[in-house]
Amino acid sequence: MALEITGKVIQILPLETGEGKNGQWKKQFFIMEYMDGNYPKKLSVSVWGDKTESIRNLQPGANIKVSFNVDSREYNGRWYTDVRAWKIETGGAASAPSNDTPSFDEPAMSDSNGFNGAPDNNDLPF
Repeated sequence: MALEITGKVIQILPLETGEGKNGQWKKQFFIMEYMDGNYPKKLSVSVWGDKTESIRNLQPGANIKVSFNVDSREYNGRWYTDVRAWKIETGGAASAPSNDTPSFDEPAMSDSNGFNGAPDNNDLPF
């Protein structure tokens, strides 16, 4: 299952390397912020192998679009979930509210008619 998310880079963590039964490995995490409704959320995303080169030039504050897979695995009775990026596009606009939605600061009705459509020129509602 491939998913996509758009947001902005908050932090790039140090490169991690090691050696396993299949040889050398390297991974790097970065933290991004995206909008979930009206509230910003943070997400830790991992990049493995040669794809770590793709985040070398990322700077905090950069707008990105990330294509990723979610993978869970069990180790010693505990479950770990990994958000693993396989494609990162830079320069896209972060998911921000569009200007097409109405502002909640302004009243919806701009005419001077009252509740029942009659002109509001008296103090009594009946």
